[in-house]
Amino acid sequence: MSEQWGKIPGGARGRCSAVTAGGLVYAVSTDPENADGIAAQTTGALRELESLLDEAGSGKDRILQATVYLADIADKSAMDAIWNLWIGAAKNWPQRACVGVALDTGCLFEIVVTAAVK
Repeated sequence: MSEQWGKIPGGARGRCSAVTAGGLVYAVSTDPENADGIAAQTTGALRELESLLDEAGSGKDRILQATVYLADIADKSAMDAIWNLWIGAAKNWPQRACVGVALDTGCLFEIVVTAAVK
């Protein structure tokens, strides 16, 4: 996306997976496979998020803020293990919050980020 602003359509009707505006990317991701277990869903969602950020001209090293939604907050430590491997070095760490919420049936993990465009 080389425009000043743009949208990356999502799989759900009426929603985009990512929007760019004003030098920022706003993106949301879940596991497209809706795999079994928090580790598999976290891995799938982060892989999808990385692809969205790349398409939008950003990257995981440019994430400024992330909000993680967990269907069961007790899964936070298992999710953190995957997140920490994925996000890498401390220079990549964004501000992040985790919240326990009711998600769609079978969805255990959802992430919303704001990132800077490269």
